[in-house]
Amino acid sequence: MQVLSRVLIATAVTVIAMSLTAPMAFATPDAQPNRIRVEYVPPTNPEHQKIYEMVKERRTLEKLQEIFGAFRLPSDLLLRTVGCDGVSNAWYQRGRVSVCYEYLSEIQRMMPHETTPAGITPADAVIGQFFFVVAHEMGHAMFDMLDVPVLGGSEDAADHFATYIILQFGKDQARRLIAGAAHSYKDFVQNPKVTVPLAAFSNTHSPPPVRFYNMLCLAYGADRVLFADVVTNGYLPAERASACRKEYGEVAFAFKALLGPHLDKAIARQVMQSNWLPEETTKPAQH
Repeated sequence: MQVLSRVLIATAVTVIAMSLTAPMAFATPDAQPNRIRVEYVPPTNPEHQKIYEMVKERRTLEKLQEIFGAFRLPSDLLLRTVGCDGVSNAWYQRGRVSVCYEYLSEIQRMMPHETTPAGITPADAVIGQFFFVVAHEMGHAMFDMLDVPVLGGSEDAADHFATYIILQFGKDQARRLIAGAAHSYKDFVQNPKVTVPLAAFSNTHSPPPVRFYNMLCLAYGADRVLFADVVTNGYLPAERASACRKEYGEVAFAFKALLGPHLDKAIARQVMQSNWLPEETTKPAQH
């Protein structure tokens, strides 16, 4: 038994050592940037016709195509909008990211009718949530297509991917996109005392309030001046905020180590220097 135990221990140590010293995966020789294809699938529900025409006219998917085209992919990735028979959803399935017209309609219904006291315009609320959702699904796509290892929950990792991407834009765009995306959680965080069934915590996605705080923490950790008000106005507890710089650093390190080798740096720089948001037409509310 002692001999067997020593053999098992030696084997385990060898496996761990090999995993720690294994080289990081780099882009395969046939991987290329600009491999994202887009498609606006005509809706079968007449109620979605206006949304279909709007996103197509504004070339919404083409803008996303440019943004995520910096990733070198081994094969094409299709990004599409599609009717989903009444189901509001967005998802990634091997080689394809789909966003339902039902989901786009829901985003429109949730947007504020005017600029909020926190300075979030209706347009920013729509664009911020939409971009975050697409970037989340793109995170799943990159993890899968680029064989990126994920230690922990894949849904949390996709949230981190989306938030990190947003924070790489210029300060004004990052601020507006984060604020708009965070606004989608307003109904979940207004009540300081939340009571839910235990089964609510079994979902692969973290509970909405947790996702809200994770997003704000990464934003504050990335720029404590730009996002100072998320703490001073009480959106992010000070106890959590104290560790956010470290949390952002961990995400940034993982992104650069695991996804950096798959990025076309020249295209990425051009993407991040471009202005993707419409000009603000409403003066933000004063605090």
